[in-house]
This record gives sequence, C-alpha cells and structure tokens, in this order.
Amino acid sequence: MPGDGTSPGYGSEPAAGRGPAGPGDLDGLAAWATPPVAIALILVRRGGYAVGLGQGPELISHKVGTRYVQSRTAAGGWSQHRFARRRDNQADALVVSVIEHTRRVVLASPTGALIVGGDKSLVRDVLADPRLARLAKLPRRELFDLPDPKLTVLKQALRRGRAVRILLSEPETTGMRNGEGGE
Repeated sequence: MPGDGTSPGYGSEPAAGRGPAGPGDLDGLAAWATPPVAIALILVRRGGYAVGLGQGPELISHKVGTRYVQSRTAAGGWSQHRFARRRDNQADALVVSVIEHTRRVVLASPTGALIVGGDKSLVRDVLADPRLARLAKLPRRELFDLPDPKLTVLKQALRRGRAVRILLSEPETTGMRNGEGGE
C-alpha cells in the first residue's frame, strides 16, 4: 500500500519529474527511491509528543514535550465515567497542543513527505484539523511502533522514514528449474 512504510519510496509513483525505472536503469531506480529532501514529522502518544522538520538526514527544527493524560482506572460506576471524561479532555488538550506546535514548527517550510507515529487515533485527530490539510495530503510513512516521543526517538523516526527497503527477486523462468523435467 503506498505510503504505508512497507513499499519503496513514499508513494506508488516516482517523484515529480522522475520516470519509472526500467530494467537496467539503476539511475532511474535510485532517483525513484530517493526520499524527499524536506520531511515533516509528527509523533504523538498519550503523555507526550514530538514534531519536527527534517532537511535531508538532519533534524533542523523540532519541539518535544509532555502532556499528562490519565491512564485507565479500575473504578466502576460514576467514577469510571468521570475518569473517562477527564481522560478524553486531557487527550483533546494534547491534540490541540500538537496541532499548534506543528503549525509553528513544520508549516513554516515546504515539505515533500510526512512521517507519523505513536497512537493512531491521536495522529488521526491531529491530521483531521483543517489547518493541517496540506500535511495530511502528503505521501506518508507510518511508524506506529515507536516508543514515547523524545528527541532521540524523533531523530530515529527521521532516519527510519528516509530509509528505503528494496526487495530483489529473481524472475521466474518457465520450463526446467533446479534439475526438474528432462527424461
């Protein structure tokens, strides 16, 4: 699936101005697999966030922070509902904070791709904000297996997001294989 982190490059098509690589076209393949120069990063988990802007392999701008979001409790009845509402309000405040930092840190510069990670529902809530529509439309690499967002994790996400996985396979031939067939 394009942009899901499992296929090469950031989408199913080569970047603008790059033609598809044909057999023996190593330059075309290398150009197709080259990640965009400017990449936006948004990592958000309950309790923490990190947003950044990568220029090539370097993180040139970032904001990392924490916001308390209460964990689940074993209480039942009215207490359970009260704690659930409190958790939801705290998560909403976290999303608003991440949106504001993303606008300040990332939207000031043009970007060619987006790397997201952390809690899928929180990332979805952040990207649903209409002010981030430009980012939400970018080719995306999703790294939801990252630990709590910190500066080192943000740098690791940039490195992983720029990595290109290439799978080489031999073309299948018809007829005899490995001594099969014959007499």
